Amino acid sequence: MVIGYKNDKSSKEKLFVPAELPILPLRGTVAYPDLIIPLVVGREKSIRLVDEAMAKDRLIGIITQKNPDIEEPGLEDLFTVGCVATIMKMVKMVDGSQRIVVQGLCRFKLIEFSETEPNFKARILPVFEEYQKDIEIDAMYINLKNLYKKAVEIAPYLSSELAQIAAKIESPGNLADLVASTVNISAAERQEILEKIDIKERLKKVTIFLNRELETLELSTKIQSHIKEGIDKTQREYYLREQLKAIQKELGEVDERYTEIDELRKKMVEAKMPPDIQKVTEKELDRLSKMSQMSAEYTVSRTYIDWLVDLPWTRATEDNLVIKDARKILNEDHYDLEKVKKRILEYLAVRKLKSDMKGPILCFVGPPGVGKTSLGKSIARALGRKFMRISLGGIRDEAEIRGHRRTYVGALPGRVVQGIKKAGSNNPVFMLDEVDKIGMDFRGDPSSALLEVLDPEQNFSFSDHYLEVPFDLSKVMFIATANLLDPVPPALRDRMEVLELPGYTEEEKVMIARQFIIPKELNEHGLNADLLAFDDEALRLVVHSYTKEAGVRNMEREIAAICRSVARDVAEGKTEKTCVAVDDVHRFLGHIKFYSEIAERTKYSGVATGLAWTSTGGDIIFVEATKMQGKGNLSLTGQLGDVMKESAQAALSYIRSKAQDFNIPGDFFEKQDLHIHVPQGAIPKDGPSAGITMMVALVSLLTDKPVRNDVAMTGEITLRGLVLPIGGVKEKVLAAKRAGIKSVMLPKMNEKDLEDVPETVKENMKFKFIERVDEAVEYALKHPAEEAPATA
Repeated sequence: MVIGYKNDKSSKEKLFVPAELPILPLRGTVAYPDLIIPLVVGREKSIRLVDEAMAKDRLIGIITQKNPDIEEPGLEDLFTVGCVATIMKMVKMVDGSQRIVVQGLCRFKLIEFSETEPNFKARILPVFEEYQKDIEIDAMYINLKNLYKKAVEIAPYLSSELAQIAAKIESPGNLADLVASTVNISAAERQEILEKIDIKERLKKVTIFLNRELETLELSTKIQSHIKEGIDKTQREYYLREQLKAIQKELGEVDERYTEIDELRKKMVEAKMPPDIQKVTEKELDRLSKMSQMSAEYTVSRTYIDWLVDLPWTRATEDNLVIKDARKILNEDHYDLEKVKKRILEYLAVRKLKSDMKGPILCFVGPPGVGKTSLGKSIARALGRKFMRISLGGIRDEAEIRGHRRTYVGALPGRVVQGIKKAGSNNPVFMLDEVDKIGMDFRGDPSSALLEVLDPEQNFSFSDHYLEVPFDLSKVMFIATANLLDPVPPALRDRMEVLELPGYTEEEKVMIARQFIIPKELNEHGLNADLLAFDDEALRLVVHSYTKEAGVRNMEREIAAICRSVARDVAEGKTEKTCVAVDDVHRFLGHIKFYSEIAERTKYSGVATGLAWTSTGGDIIFVEATKMQGKGNLSLTGQLGDVMKESAQAALSYIRSKAQDFNIPGDFFEKQDLHIHVPQGAIPKDGPSAGITMMVALVSLLTDKPVRNDVAMTGEITLRGLVLPIGGVKEKVLAAKRAGIKSVMLPKMNEKDLEDVPETVKENMKFKFIERVDEAVEYALKHPAEEAPATA
């Protein structure tokens, strides 16, 4: 750095330069005659040299090192042309180094070194510059001065004072030296200028270097101007952030962005991803590290990486393989449901013998309130796994299952991957609730997307549209729930193991209330067993007179209503225990909501009791028939479906073909109209199983014999008088039991289905298995006293 220029002609004329001078090696800089420059002296040899010079005439020879990295230079490491200088000022620093200011006097050529220890000393030949007037040199001098003035205006590293110094320099050689010492050129190029003794050659060389620097400066200014014109708010913020980053780097502060990326890399390692997934994540991290935080793509990429590193690629919970403990937990949470419990314990047994088995895919089908969802939680607790549940009811978009592609704004993975991440393990119990209520429209078919999720041969490499990398779902235990199996597409149904959960009997409901519901409601209402108790008979009354359901939800609501009423009494100061007996139920719950209509309805001829299956379990229906004057027409009402109407036509055709056997006049069907009605006309009804009920109701009407009020029936009929098998036997028998029916007529081919009906239900009930319609008519119209013993 040049801090001044001094050209004293009078002192130069008196200047005497010794033939031998101490030599000070310089690193990375060059001294020129008449220029004043500051130097830092730190090497021990150099410090001794300066001290000796200060004690004598202050004259030294300055030579630049060829390689600035050499700490202790030898003779061969120094150039052969240097500058004689005088030390103007010297300051000793605390660390032992020296700060000196020197002024160049003249160039010199090195003849030979006379000493190397303790300091360098050499014999030199001083070179004094003599300038003779020359037009070409003058022109080059003026041109160089103008170019330098222009460079000072453009270059940010050149101070305006240098232009003033240059303007005062009259010597072309000194001007060339000033330009060479201040313009941004290498130390080797500065040395080259020092070695140019001829002024004309020196001016040419410096002009070349200066022109090169000017071109660089002008191009930089032009680029900066273009950037400045196009810069907007976002770019300006980016520029400021880059400056801030540079400042932080200088201060030794950590850049938050790089800290963030380091944390993501650490998470990636901890996630123990498969190699192919880790490769994708590393590639995305590299992209992220090169993005601006202000870029919209930065947030998208960051969110994507967060999903990748947070997924439990290898994290899994350890299964509880002690079957005895698992059975205990299942029994603690649910009463009965032996078939489901047996299936879960079988899975555990196989899992114990074969650790790498794939998770089963089960489907619980049953009416509302039988405990399908709570059973899933119980299974997770028994296995020692995390539990996740998603409701599929009303979902119409395939992306809810597979996720959205990242090109969409606000894209996220599908519910399956979201659930896996939330669970924090790759083997949770995953419940897909209401799988029968999935929608299907122009936006897609979610049930088709579930085919891959629920297929053990495919779900080991499930690909979500958002992640676009495979995730292994084979360790997940999927449990679907449905009220009806019919709406579930056949392809999806085929992938699941269906387990039916029928409704509960009255005794089972009483046990469930006693073991589970009452303790739960007492706790939720701030009560205990010392304040409220229920008689079994009171619970039975609640079950059959205040609820009409296959599950236990309404029963739970009624018990909660009693608890609220007692809680109010306790809050008002009552301390005595309340025992709810049969006579107390009316006081808490009001009038009876449901009562048996069977005896009242069937005391007239033409009315028969049938059994039906509904989405909420089994139910009883009444089929009423009447006759009137007419022309033999048949009317059907009660919002009946086509199949049910056809069953009524088949029943009438069979009766007409057997009119003589039933003692019906031959001309009856020409003079009378028949009307069949199934009450609860607001509810649609369909199915072939009411055929036998319609048949018995018509025969009862036409023979004027009432149907027994303790008999209910179900079965499909043919024109040949055969009774065909039907479905939902267990639900229908449970409905008969709830309604107080003592005898049930079933098709002979359904006899095997009674195995699924609990023994407690079959107690005190009689079952008549029929193959032909005639048997049904004979059994249903016979007085109980005439009845032969039936199968129990």
